[in-house]
Amino acid sequence: MKKSIPICVAFAAIAILAFSPVRTNLSIGSSIPNPELKMKDVSGKEVSFKNSKRENGLLVMFSCNTCPVVIKNQDRTHDICKVALDKNVGVILLNSNEASRDDGESLSDMQAYAKQQGYKWNYAVDKNSVMADAFGAMRTPECFLFDKNLKLVYHGAIDDNPGNQSAVGRRHLEEAINEMLTGKTVTINTTRSVGCGIKRLIYDKLPE
Repeated sequence: MKKSIPICVAFAAIAILAFSPVRTNLSIGSSIPNPELKMKDVSGKEVSFKNSKRENGLLVMFSCNTCPVVIKNQDRTHDICKVALDKNVGVILLNSNEASRDDGESLSDMQAYAKQQGYKWNYAVDKNSVMADAFGAMRTPECFLFDKNLKLVYHGAIDDNPGNQSAVGRRHLEEAINEMLTGKTVTINTTRSVGCGIKRLIYDKLPE
């Protein structure tokens, strides 16, 4: 008798791949998705993009507690979030690692991490990776900058050298904020994010 278990496993794997949603990045000029959806913040309150926004716009950063790239880049995260807030651009970090809530990414873990890091901005749970799916976000850290009308003007990395802060040649996100506030079209509006894959409940293969 032929064994059928390997065939069943193969069909199951194909089915998972077939029904895994295709992620497409939010395009430049798009409106922010679900601006009024409430998300649980480390403060214990529920927050949304609409109430996180300030007069000049909103910076949304997909982040987490455990990714080595996020941890290595904390100084840069602090610096750019402070730049944004000083220029009246709101800031919200989202943790979309739904498959890792029991492995260092729970709300209580986020609260401890935010306290340790001295976060002075919203850090919220993206339950079931809903916002990551809507944005097409794949990595941590990954940044989306919206103008005062909540239209996307920049998507990508904080700067051009996430591996070596001393060798940064261009601060992409800060340049985008400055150009946005002067009314200019953002010169470089899309860059490649480098970091850990977002841990969704359904596996996503990161693009090369």
